[in-house]
Amino acid sequence: MSLTLEQVRRVAHLARIEVSDAEAQATLGHLNGIFTLIEAMQAVDTRGVEPMAHAQDLAQRLRTDQVTEIDRRDAFQAIAPETEKGLYLVPQVME
Repeated sequence: MSLTLEQVRRVAHLARIEVSDAEAQATLGHLNGIFTLIEAMQAVDTRGVEPMAHAQDLAQRLRTDQVTEIDRRDAFQAIAPETEKGLYLVPQVME
């Protein structure tokens, strides 16, 4: 699949992007290069290849889940204009 210069101009118009003739020509080359790469990737036989979550088999270093802050909810809610049952009440902005 490859694009034409007219298709690039049409997409730019739909996106409300003003492009000069030189920019449209350069964009056409970039997009057609991307489509060529996609076609090459789709031509590769991947049957039997298991999908990967990451290119390298890495494990995340995790820290222990420990509370590091004290509970200050009551102090914060004491200075709030309005609260109810632990929730902050705000004015309705949409009907």
